[in-house]
Amino acid sequence: MTDIKKPYKPANIFPTAEDDAGSAKLSPSTPQTSSPAYKLAYTDTDFLLRDELRPLRLQLELLKPDLLLDEQDIHSTVVVFGSARIPDAETAGQRLVEAKRNAELQPNDIELRKKVAGAEKMLRNSFYYEEARKFARLITEDSASDDDCDLMIITGGGPGIMEAANRGAMEAGGKSIGLNIVLPFEQRPNPYVTPELCFHFHYFAIRKMHFLKRARALLACPGGFGTLDELFETLTLIQTRKIKPLPVLLMGSDYWRRMINFEMLVEEGMIEAQDLALFQFVDSAEEARDIVRAHWGL
Repeated sequence: MTDIKKPYKPANIFPTAEDDAGSAKLSPSTPQTSSPAYKLAYTDTDFLLRDELRPLRLQLELLKPDLLLDEQDIHSTVVVFGSARIPDAETAGQRLVEAKRNAELQPNDIELRKKVAGAEKMLRNSFYYEEARKFARLITEDSASDDDCDLMIITGGGPGIMEAANRGAMEAGGKSIGLNIVLPFEQRPNPYVTPELCFHFHYFAIRKMHFLKRARALLACPGGFGTLDELFETLTLIQTRKIKPLPVLLMGSDYWRRMINFEMLVEEGMIEAQDLALFQFVDSAEEARDIVRAHWGL
């Protein structure tokens, strides 16, 4: 007899999808059961990969990370973008030593001298690797010590600046998220992403949604097309009020001012003067962390 004092919860009388998938494997082998048409739709990989199933795959890529992040009670993230090509200072230093050694062996080789110049520039740019690493460490330490702060670092999961941020979070004893993307060339998760928070995407669009869905701040370090794409999409969404305002911080004021003449956009009437307030330049990890804390009243 049901206890009317307790909320009645009916038993799940239907078999689970997993149960039926297991039962389907037990079917006797016949020409009918061996046909691809007989496979359960959700276990038929060839069917799921058809072009006509693209809408379903888009939904799955949106849903899978969403469910797993919700299950781990992750609701507030700090996004770190930047070049995949910027190494840490130690690696950059080793590359410069090697480039100089090769150039000394063939002093008349113009290409080798160019490689030395490139290695010197990358050693200077390794400053941004170290600042991204420090910023992530500071944010993660704040989240561990401040009950009002539950921010978690999220990156594209790859090398360079992404690696730096995941590394800083790990060094602070915390977790971090990596949103990797399938590319025509080899792309692997960096070793500092928390394994259970390391995701893999086919669609850039869905990956971008996950970058911003829980975002409370964005730090853009120097980068190329990918960094610019993600930065300007974020600024556009804030400008058009498709998402709520959040701190958008451009690490390296000299780099960003040389790359983009934001004031010219105002002068030409392409954006409003107040749009320049959608982002801020910063030159250190501490400055960036303080802006994030101040914005959210932490």
